[in-house]
Amino acid sequence: MDIKNDDNKVISPEEKEEEKSFEVSLRPKKLDEYVGQDKIKENLEIFMEAARRRKEPIEHVLLYGPPGLGKTTLAHIIASEMGTSIKVTSGPAIEKTGDLAAILTNLQEGDILFIDEIHRMNKNIEEVLYPAMEDYALDIIIGKGPSARTLRLDLPKFTIIGATTKVGMLSHPLRDRFGSIYRLNFYESSDIEKIIARNSRILKVEAHPEAIIEIAKRARRTPRIANRLLKRVRDFAEVKSDGILTKNISDASLNALEVDELGLDEIDRRILKTIIEKFNGGPIGVNTLAAATFEETDTIEELYEPYLMQLGFLHRTPRGRIATKEAYLHLGLNPPETLI
Repeated sequence: MDIKNDDNKVISPEEKEEEKSFEVSLRPKKLDEYVGQDKIKENLEIFMEAARRRKEPIEHVLLYGPPGLGKTTLAHIIASEMGTSIKVTSGPAIEKTGDLAAILTNLQEGDILFIDEIHRMNKNIEEVLYPAMEDYALDIIIGKGPSARTLRLDLPKFTIIGATTKVGMLSHPLRDRFGSIYRLNFYESSDIEKIIARNSRILKVEAHPEAIIEIAKRARRTPRIANRLLKRVRDFAEVKSDGILTKNISDASLNALEVDELGLDEIDRRILKTIIEKFNGGPIGVNTLAAATFEETDTIEELYEPYLMQLGFLHRTPRGRIATKEAYLHLGLNPPETLI
């Protein structure tokens, strides 16, 4: 089961349909415009330059990590840097082997095929992808039963870039066919500030440094959330003030959205309070926690827990989830003596 998108969750790292055009307008086009993930950028520069010198497509690339960190953006940047076209699809969108065959046979030499949510690809379709990735060939079965035969079609040399939030769900044969695998990590606050400052300029919004810092603090170290908060604060400033982003305007708008100074929203706080007040701080199993908070298990595990663990507010143990002393203090509660 995958996370359900909830339009009311302003801190959700999942992309919302109505935000796509907004995100594209802010998307960096070149690697030197892309802020953060410095080690990945350094490796990609070498990787792409070597391919350009050999006049070959780059090897297949797998990008993984939490949602909202820039996997799609990196795929488009790679295509731009390599001077080639990019075709975009997703694992769930490829329903039949014929769908994949149609995509692959329409690729040109050096093209990039970006497959988002590649972990959700049907296993039968995945097997058709293996010879395409290894030998640039497509095996098509014609006929049925004893008279069936295999026809092999040659494909132009191309590159697959796969993106996933669940790398553990990829089969080993598929994962092994990627020449380069990169994990995107949560961003440093200084990088989020640079992203907000850059995007403010693109949007022609005057933003005070203090306002940028305030938005960055609440962006959960995730560029997509930073962009969403910037958009909401900009709207608030236009309606309630003179359109200039100040610290006071940022504070007022983000407090109205119930996003606190560490980026926690009402559901984050409810999860922590449930563990603390109903289950004595834990341990509590995730299924029990989901039932007690009226949230889906996958939503808690993939959307909320990673950031709460990054903050040190939550420990995930074999026996269940445990709230830390820092979680008690952030909520204004007295931690038990065992945690002091």
